[in-house]
Amino acid sequence: MVFEEVNGVVVRVDVAPDLLLWAIERAGWDQATVERRTPQFNEWVTGTHPPTLKQLEKFASATHTPFGWLFLSEPPVENIPIPDMRTMGNIAVPRPSADLLDTIYLCQDRQDWYRSYAQESGVLKPDFVGSATTQTSPALIADQMRDLLDFDLTERGKFSSWEDALRRLIDRIESNGVLVMINGVVGANTHRKLNAEEFRGFALSDPIVPLVFVNGADTKAAQIFTLLHEFSHIWLGGSALSDAAMATDAGRDEEAWCNHVAAEVLVPLATLRREYRGDANVEELERLARKYRVSTLVVLKRIFDAGFLPWEDYRASYEDELERVIGILAARRGEDGGGNYYYTQPIRLSRQFAQAVIASTYEGATTYRDAYRLLGTKKHSTFQKLAAELGVA
Repeated sequence: MVFEEVNGVVVRVDVAPDLLLWAIERAGWDQATVERRTPQFNEWVTGTHPPTLKQLEKFASATHTPFGWLFLSEPPVENIPIPDMRTMGNIAVPRPSADLLDTIYLCQDRQDWYRSYAQESGVLKPDFVGSATTQTSPALIADQMRDLLDFDLTERGKFSSWEDALRRLIDRIESNGVLVMINGVVGANTHRKLNAEEFRGFALSDPIVPLVFVNGADTKAAQIFTLLHEFSHIWLGGSALSDAAMATDAGRDEEAWCNHVAAEVLVPLATLRREYRGDANVEELERLARKYRVSTLVVLKRIFDAGFLPWEDYRASYEDELERVIGILAARRGEDGGGNYYYTQPIRLSRQFAQAVIASTYEGATTYRDAYRLLGTKKHSTFQKLAAELGVA
């Protein structure tokens, strides 16, 4: 119920407490954040001092909640628009955050635009979409991927770092007709950082313009594995939201299969058996991680797959290494969003997608307003500089 303003009295709004609590949970706010950003929140929830319309509008914006939803009688049920393959101990994860949902919707919007562009431009469809099933040998598909992408161990040895390997892999996947977007924030909003513990990536399969998104908040080495994991979903022909967990192959068949393919692309068992020095300590894990351009967790899983570690030892080692990796992630948190905007933005957007939008805009087929929305830019000067970076005139 809205209290109307009468003779200068401020308008206040009676909001269902469950909606207020749902909004902060959806936004991922902890108690400290609530107290810092909305000190009056407890008064709102108890109804002792309802928010003003202006306060509620500000709250909706801060929590990324559609304003009208706060007038509902109960929280809406938000379903993830693609199959959710994530598990935590084989249990489905809790409700999605606003950041995750908005990222999926944004990528779907971009994919829809690019599909129309591809059809009008006569872009060839990739022939590997849906070409495999979970009954297909992961080793066979891994061989086909390495050949398609020219990403064998010899070629990887030429890369200077994990970041270099990741950028080369992105370019090679995009050259084969798949849009790749890697971002650690929602769109271009550096204040909305994605959480790698909520999801690692997702695939939006499509016969014409398949799309892969990788959570850029993760380590570079882990992003390489996630990229190939999601690429494997494209070969299966199905969309999926993934955590790309390496600890176990239990859970959904599709996730286990994609894990097998990605791991075999990156660390072939035949090669690992020759390279492994017999002790899965941190130094050995890091040595092999540098050689294969993968995370130490992937190396550890492949050591187990090769039969060098019993299950109990593997599980204990995995938990220790995971804790160490999480510590590294925590130390690096906040780095995303820095650096040269015009260097990072093509990776966030997909170079292929951004070039198409800019070219279509210059040709008059896409309005500048739509281009700014699709690219996440607000100024024409930013649009022009991005065009120059991408070599589109």
